[in-house]
Amino acid sequence: MPIQLVSLRIRNLALVEDLTWSLAPGFTAITGETGSGKSMIVGGLKLLVGERADRTLIRTGADSCTVEAIFEAVPAEELNRVLSEIGVEPCEEGQLLLKRVVTAAGTNRQFVNGSPATLASLQSLSKGLVDLHGPHDHQSLLSPELQRALLDAFSGSGGMLGEYKAAFSKRNALQKELEELCGDEAAFERECALLSHQSAEIETAQLRPNEEEQLHSQYAVASQSRRLLELSSQALARLSESDDSVVTRVSELAKTLRELERIDPSCADISAAHVRAITELEELSSSLQRYTDSLDLDPSHLRELEDRLNLLESLKRKYGANIEEVIVFGKNAAQRLLKLSSRAEDRSRIQAELKSNGEDLLKLGGKVSALRAKHAPLLSKQVVAELRGLGFKKAEFDIQLISTPKPNPSGLENVEFLFAPNLGEPPKPLQSIASSGEISRVMLALKSALAEQDMVPLLVFDEIDANVGGEIAHAVGEKMRALGKRRQVLCISHLPQVASKADTHFVVAKEERDGRTISTLEQVQAETRKFEIARMLGGKTSSSLALAETLLQT
Repeated sequence: MPIQLVSLRIRNLALVEDLTWSLAPGFTAITGETGSGKSMIVGGLKLLVGERADRTLIRTGADSCTVEAIFEAVPAEELNRVLSEIGVEPCEEGQLLLKRVVTAAGTNRQFVNGSPATLASLQSLSKGLVDLHGPHDHQSLLSPELQRALLDAFSGSGGMLGEYKAAFSKRNALQKELEELCGDEAAFERECALLSHQSAEIETAQLRPNEEEQLHSQYAVASQSRRLLELSSQALARLSESDDSVVTRVSELAKTLRELERIDPSCADISAAHVRAITELEELSSSLQRYTDSLDLDPSHLRELEDRLNLLESLKRKYGANIEEVIVFGKNAAQRLLKLSSRAEDRSRIQAELKSNGEDLLKLGGKVSALRAKHAPLLSKQVVAELRGLGFKKAEFDIQLISTPKPNPSGLENVEFLFAPNLGEPPKPLQSIASSGEISRVMLALKSALAEQDMVPLLVFDEIDANVGGEIAHAVGEKMRALGKRRQVLCISHLPQVASKADTHFVVAKEERDGRTISTLEQVQAETRKFEIARMLGGKTSSSLALAETLLQT
């Protein structure tokens, strides 16, 4: 048995104060007087599988109730893969720890291997660990999805079904992509027109990074060109062009300085400085002349600069805070337009892929359907054989394959289990059966027939043997025992015929401690077990004890 529940601890749940239960593999029976608290064990397991928490079940005086379970998984690779998918720590030494805390304040907490987990994660994980069945709580076998899954497991179509599901997922992705391409045509045309205008407007402008700064500098000069020409001309006249210009006056100093140097040779440096000054003034004059010549008084050039700056401002208002952002916007618009322009080609490609995918889907789905059609009668036959041993001598069980108008995520048809308990009655869907006694036995028959395929390791039966007795009760016990050879089975029962077939037997009882009533759980063996079976038979009389011993021996 690859996974089994080895320990269950329940604290402050109704009559249970603090119960720690070590479990064995195989078939375990739980018995006890009505009202002793047997249902609290199932209640604790229901909390672990993520069912709704009822705060009224918290023990009076306690702030919270807690349920903890330890599962052993050997090997643990597959379980660790599931744990990785839900984002929790892997098993250490092959042990999986589950914990749920329900508080009186209404806050719930879940833990997997010590890590906090969501309720959805706990539900997803425990769905593959525990299967709970009660008189009116057939949570798994009445599910159409699970009925289909059980037939697929029996038929061995898992691999082919996996290929089909991959093709189905691909189809959904292609259809979504096609829908995006085939959206509102008017909106598509509007977007294309807008992108075309935007990219063309920006491209036509032939923008350059840092262009705006250069234009502002040129415009500042061009807009003041007349004043600049006036000032530079005045400076040039005073420097070198007038009769009494600075250059002329400085040049006249040459004769005086030469005479000074002739008389006092130490004044040679002064003469040299004079020469340098003349040279600097001539260079300054040349620079002023070049600057004056460069000034452009053409009004059309000023208008060109104004127009260009106005264009840049307009583009920035539309497309970005600066010229660099406008350039990026234009590139993105052009790329988006190119992508939209290829929409027709993409649409044709996707439609061709969808056609090919549809052919693959029908081909793979047909193979899955063939396997289902072949094995449905075989599974039905096995279930009917199991039902015969449970007292349904004339009952019929059938598996109906209902074709769907179009492929669904699990194939080309739906699967439905049908059952007719009595001769002459037409088979009806399993979930429409009203009798709890009948549905309980049908579930047991299905579990027995599918024991090799149903991979849930722990089966919990909460009084599903209600409304049966006599030889049928013996048959139910034998089925439970047979299931226990393949799975871990827990059964809460009032039938001695069922309890006597268990590998392990526990009794739930009530007792008073310190003025409070609590439920206890104790394993019974040998004589104590015989006394419990006798109690279930009606009392500890000599005849009941003798019958109890007979049941245990057989």
